[in-house]
Amino acid sequence: MTDNRKDSVSFQHIDAEDAGQRIDNYLVRILKGVPKSHIYRILRSGEVRVNRGRIDASYRLADGDEIRIPPVRTAERPVSSAPGSDFPVIYEDNFMLVINKPSGVAVHGGSGISFGVIEQLRKAHPDYRFLELAHRLDRETSGLLMLAKKRSALLKLHDMMRDNIPDKRYLALGIAPWQGKGGSVKFPLLKYLTADGERRVRVDDSGQASHTIFTVLERLGRFTLLEARLKSGRTHQIRVHMAASGCQIAGDDKYGDPATNRDLSRQGLRRMFLHAYRLTLPHPVTGETLTLEAPLPDELLAYLEKLRENGQEL
Repeated sequence: MTDNRKDSVSFQHIDAEDAGQRIDNYLVRILKGVPKSHIYRILRSGEVRVNRGRIDASYRLADGDEIRIPPVRTAERPVSSAPGSDFPVIYEDNFMLVINKPSGVAVHGGSGISFGVIEQLRKAHPDYRFLELAHRLDRETSGLLMLAKKRSALLKLHDMMRDNIPDKRYLALGIAPWQGKGGSVKFPLLKYLTADGERRVRVDDSGQASHTIFTVLERLGRFTLLEARLKSGRTHQIRVHMAASGCQIAGDDKYGDPATNRDLSRQGLRRMFLHAYRLTLPHPVTGETLTLEAPLPDELLAYLEKLRENGQEL
């Protein structure tokens, strides 16, 4: 796609990479800081033209289309103050980027957060023509996070995520002995808001179907180190499935016990013990099988060693 400006009108030329998407979604992406209401107004009024003709918001772009965009007033964007930052790269090519996200960093700005991983990477890499999150990780969770560097790769990754093709595995430390060697948990999950507007999830028969496969890796007294394999991708799925199974994740400030978490913090665990450590999936373009791993962060390794050295009595 090239961008030619004449006076205050811009002309966008669509190539194969941008073809196939709705024009409203395309304009929302490229007109950063312009309210969606204004974008839909200029579409309805016919001020946006494709190949010199009027179109509606549902029009799908084709390779070779020329879009005329009228002058628009751009609002100041809070994310413009995001500091450029890089994160440990696990895998990168022309189509995708996989990083090892640290705990405590949101994947994107919003809900009181000025910026996240995506804004920081875009600021650090203005040379990236396209960069979008392929999925999400909770702010408190560390580990493998996929981003797409081309729209074609993003669409393919989204298709794979919907079909649960990627094999996503996490390491979690539970505060209770887990019965047996593991097993499937299929509690349905329902999202809701607390009185102060915070997003939460609970087990509810009217919720969405969800499935996590747990495997016991190590028993450490009252703690259990588990591998969690996601077979669906619901919000806070592992956290709620473990809490509902009587084995809350150590350090979980949403579904754990505050007093227990304070004790864990005094013992050296000052974050939630949940880490996305392994990801296996076909490459979105080549089809080659990728198996990617992110090592357990030092602070979680150190706490595990402390449990082992102290006879599991912490």
